Amino acid sequence: MKIEQIYTGCLAQGAYYIESNGEAVVIDPLREVQPYLDRAKQDGAQIKYVLETHFHADFVSGHIDLAKNTGAKIVYGPNAKTGFDAHIATDGEVLKVGNISIKVLHTPGHTMESTCYLLFDENGKESAIFSGDTLFIGDVGRPDLAQKSTLTMADLAGHLYDSLRNKVMILPDDVTVYPAHGAGSACGKNMSKETVSTIGAQKVNNYALRANMTKAEFVHEVTDGLLAPPKYFPENVRLNKEGYESFEEVMKRSAQALSPRAFEEAVNSTGALMLDVRHESVFHQGFIPNSIFIGLDGQFAPWVGALVADVNLPLLLIVEPGREEEAITRLSRVGFDKVLGYLAGGFEAWKNAGMEVDSFQSISADELAANLEKYEPKNILDVRKPGEFAAEHIKDVESVPLDFINEYMGDLDKQKKYFVHCAGGYRSMIAASILKSRGFVDIVDVKGGFGAIHESGKFETTDYVCPSTIKRQKEKEVVVEDINSYN
Repeated sequence: MKIEQIYTGCLAQGAYYIESNGEAVVIDPLREVQPYLDRAKQDGAQIKYVLETHFHADFVSGHIDLAKNTGAKIVYGPNAKTGFDAHIATDGEVLKVGNISIKVLHTPGHTMESTCYLLFDENGKESAIFSGDTLFIGDVGRPDLAQKSTLTMADLAGHLYDSLRNKVMILPDDVTVYPAHGAGSACGKNMSKETVSTIGAQKVNNYALRANMTKAEFVHEVTDGLLAPPKYFPENVRLNKEGYESFEEVMKRSAQALSPRAFEEAVNSTGALMLDVRHESVFHQGFIPNSIFIGLDGQFAPWVGALVADVNLPLLLIVEPGREEEAITRLSRVGFDKVLGYLAGGFEAWKNAGMEVDSFQSISADELAANLEKYEPKNILDVRKPGEFAAEHIKDVESVPLDFINEYMGDLDKQKKYFVHCAGGYRSMIAASILKSRGFVDIVDVKGGFGAIHESGKFETTDYVCPSTIKRQKEKEVVVEDINSYN
């Protein structure tokens, strides 16, 4: 028996390949399926099942293409309704794969079709559970992504409590836990950086699996402080339920090299968003006016999904030569299939053609301290997440989380000078590019982010959060009545 976790850091997502005696299954595959086909070929194995733990919201699964390529059966748990041929398993159903067995455990709560898969080894011993978004390492799935008119977020959290205690926590302590996500995913709020654990370790270390925890306590703690889910989630759910264009077709259509003039004409004729995916250290030095920075060397796809509201918006890419296919692939993973092409030769080709360029300043923490002799803390925008801000921040600075910068834009003055920082520099460059594209005239990025600010020792910091900031954050928390139905 072979179990392989295929972890994709950009999405903080874990897919799984399991092989036994010439038969294999893939659990929660990414959209590009060739890596799974290559693994099976290397083992001389036939992929028998594609197991889906639920209708994913944060990425487009490769279940349909993988089934087409292999003849494998797509399997979902109870309550799932698909627009394609799939086997809807019953709770407790057992699937045979080579010399091992996989038992279907229906665990509603994150969504109502959420299902875990319990693996029994060649000796019939309970060996591992593939827990999807039901159980993470250090956390559980958020219960606000599958609401119907008759179900509230609290109802779903209650279902999740029952699922965990009646189906998962009763398993032997030595059963390995393989979740669908780790730290950085928007599918939970307190996930560990670890991507593998055991049932016993989670009973000790996971707040949501605390002994003697009442259902009321669980519901409160799991739902407390949830921010609204990223806007691309509903479209990804739809694609996963109804079907999607093959990845090969998306790549063929999108990988179009455009000269600087053709690129400019495409922008003018289509209104496409120019997405610059180079490294943040070079972007601020020169970029195409009105382009948005979201770098490939970070959590690229989730940030595109969080900040670009419409997955059907046409995109034009500015990429370091040689990384074009990587950018298109990672966009397709979150349902952004409308890439019209990329700038041939990258930004250097644009500059060498004498086309218009823009830039903004990036300063050190020491230089920021010197600027505060003239400017106030209110001129500093902290774009980290609310939890990071609450832990420690520059005194008298208000939080403007990057996740919701579009909503906060109306609170800012376009004629005012702003110094923007995050934790290390990636998110602040995204925020600065968005502000610049929206007509803010004087934007300065702070290199090294809060890490450099703290290390400089030149700023008074606090963990006190002012009332106006609390009010603004509360406005961004999940409101049950306003969440769209995902099922």
